[in-house]
Amino acid sequence: MADGEPLIPPSAVDVDFSDVAWGADRTMSDFETGMWRMEEVQPKLRSPIVAVDVLDKPPDWERLVRAHEWASHMVPRIRMRVVEPTLRLGNPMWSVDPEFDLDYHLSRVRLPEPATFDHALRMCRHMATEPFDRARPPWSAMLIEGLDDGRAVYVVKTHHSITDGLGGIQLMTLLHSRRPEPTPDKPDRPAPLPEQMSGGGALFEQALDNVRSAPGRLGGLIRGAVRTAMTVVGDPVGSVTEVAGYANSIRRVVTPPPTTGSDLLRDRGLGRWFGVLEVSVDELRSAAHVAGGSLNDAYVAALLGGFRRYHESFGHDLETIPVGMPVSMRSASDPTGGNRFAAARFAGPVGERDPIARIKKVRAIILGLRQEPALGLLDSAAPILVRIPTVVLANWYLSQSTGLDLQASNVAGVPVPVYLAGARIERMFPFGPAPGCAVMATLVSHVGTCCIGVNLDTAAVTEPARFMSCLQESLDEIVELGRG
Repeated sequence: MADGEPLIPPSAVDVDFSDVAWGADRTMSDFETGMWRMEEVQPKLRSPIVAVDVLDKPPDWERLVRAHEWASHMVPRIRMRVVEPTLRLGNPMWSVDPEFDLDYHLSRVRLPEPATFDHALRMCRHMATEPFDRARPPWSAMLIEGLDDGRAVYVVKTHHSITDGLGGIQLMTLLHSRRPEPTPDKPDRPAPLPEQMSGGGALFEQALDNVRSAPGRLGGLIRGAVRTAMTVVGDPVGSVTEVAGYANSIRRVVTPPPTTGSDLLRDRGLGRWFGVLEVSVDELRSAAHVAGGSLNDAYVAALLGGFRRYHESFGHDLETIPVGMPVSMRSASDPTGGNRFAAARFAGPVGERDPIARIKKVRAIILGLRQEPALGLLDSAAPILVRIPTVVLANWYLSQSTGLDLQASNVAGVPVPVYLAGARIERMFPFGPAPGCAVMATLVSHVGTCCIGVNLDTAAVTEPARFMSCLQESLDEIVELGRG
């Protein structure tokens, strides 16, 4: 996701929660259904989204528990589990867990002394690799205390079927507070009533929804067909040209990047390793402007420079690597929560040693990708793909994702100080899912700092510390452009 305006987080007292409908859809989309089912047959496709908040001090535990309880009232999805319809004749549905137990989802640990942030990251990594209990709501949170500098870490893991990165940030902005003090008069509502939904019940409810919505869908198809026919009659040459252009765009979108993956990173496994980088928003943006690029262009160029350095440290030379980039497809009218993104792929210019030239090349590539009419093709094809036998779909998807050495995401974050149960959030490091790719890097801006979380597949990146050192050197090189 490229540059976007930072999200201004409302406080609890500023929001009319009667209008909040985060994750209101009861039925998973076809795309979300694919993500949920594929990991059952192919564990390498597990898709947890992990957010790590670094707090200036341990929050008040009882207050933190109450905050989670309150959040589960305001956002019912927190209490919902996934119910598969009978014989999977339809998509999974969200249903309020009749045995919802907050103590299962929220835990608290204290690290043995002496403990550092790296020790806390190891716990976060271990938490990320554990599969979800699919009979319960697919999320968990943990407070990690005992850091030797007096800070604490709060980590949240959610399944990708619940939301994408921006949807997760939207949720956090609703639930974080702008002040350390409690808000005694904040709005509340009763907890959602437990539901005893069975597979048969999910199938019946979904079928009933389809019957109710059929007239509207049919009317939309008819109106669309009439508009298309009128357009063709009015401008037949232009219509043919548009169709041909879209067909060419489809070819470019579905064709793998014109490069092969690195031999050094060819293996894939279940092991994960978390690393972090940080740089000020102003520094990275200033460096980007020197090269005529955006903050996102400089960020991606820094990642590519780190890949080159890592390979050179092993005596390997390479010119390009296959890169994937999720691009947000959200509009202002879209509801919050859920997943609304497209996947763009390109050959990353790793071999370009000049950081300015690398930024320029990245910018040209990304601008071209964003103009592709067929960029959202995967989402459009999801209704067909999700009907393919799950094992076939999973193996196909894995073959596509393992062809990527890097996935890079950039999510607009929070520009003002926010608090969690009285503790100030100093950093917010995101760790996106890495289903099949060697490296997943995610940037979230937080109060003027770019917080970069790097999720490594340890079968591919066999020396994670060396890799992170190479990324840091490349990031320093990029930042230095703005200081010249």
